[in-house]
Amino acid sequence: TLREEGRLPFEKIQWYLETLHQVHLSKGELVAIIHRAAAHAQEAVGQIRAAVRASPVVHADETGWRQDGKNGYVWTFSTPTHRYFLRRGRGKEVVDEVLDASFSGVLVSDFYAAYHHYDGPHQRCWTHLLRDIHALRDVYPDDAGLKTWAEAVVTLYRQAKAFVGPNEQVRERQRLAVEQCLLQICHPFVHDALAAQRTLCRRIYHFIRELFMFVQYPHVPSDNNAAERSLRHLVTSRKISGGTRSTTGTDSKMTLSSLFGTWRATGLNPLDQCC
Repeated sequence: TLREEGRLPFEKIQWYLETLHQVHLSKGELVAIIHRAAAHAQEAVGQIRAAVRASPVVHADETGWRQDGKNGYVWTFSTPTHRYFLRRGRGKEVVDEVLDASFSGVLVSDFYAAYHHYDGPHQRCWTHLLRDIHALRDVYPDDAGLKTWAEAVVTLYRQAKAFVGPNEQVRERQRLAVEQCLLQICHPFVHDALAAQRTLCRRIYHFIRELFMFVQYPHVPSDNNAAERSLRHLVTSRKISGGTRSTTGTDSKMTLSSLFGTWRATGLNPLDQCC
């Protein structure tokens, strides 16, 4: 709990135990305790992974994580009540490894290419898209056409967010309608090499079927903010530690991060759960 929830370096844990409890443990013993706890937790983490696969909505994201000085990535697959982490490369096979054939829910992600091959229901993150639109306007502040286009996209998105349909058939028709509206807004610029918004319009054309799943399914968020929040604790830990030094250390870190992240998401006391 001191290591995972408190994010304390081993030296600080040694100092704390010796100063307040008159207990001296070597760094080697502290590391061994972490590995033993992680080994004990394998069944529980397997249950977390199964719960993620059974969820109607899963948020996915990735961030850098160094092991023994070598770059790699931590992936998160999260739901409102479960957090599952693993360190891998940055290829699409990670998505298939976690969200196997048993997963039938909606995947929520950003526009990173590793998610492109997923052929199930997919919601792309509007926060990322709107952020890119805002950044483009900062680059071209005097482009009146860009301003008009950006305002039209944002207005349509807000209308889609406000829509409430009585049943799925009505919501599906509305999803198709807003998709067509967005295509019409972007159509004049898709092949216009001089238009500042050409690249974003082409992105919208490519992902149009994955932008408004939240209209048809009200339980699906329009953004991937939940995934970014689930990574926050680990990112802070990375800034303190710089990463891990071995495969065993990484595996233990991912196991305990999944366990503690899930306890954190459900409001459970981590020390009580450890005991």
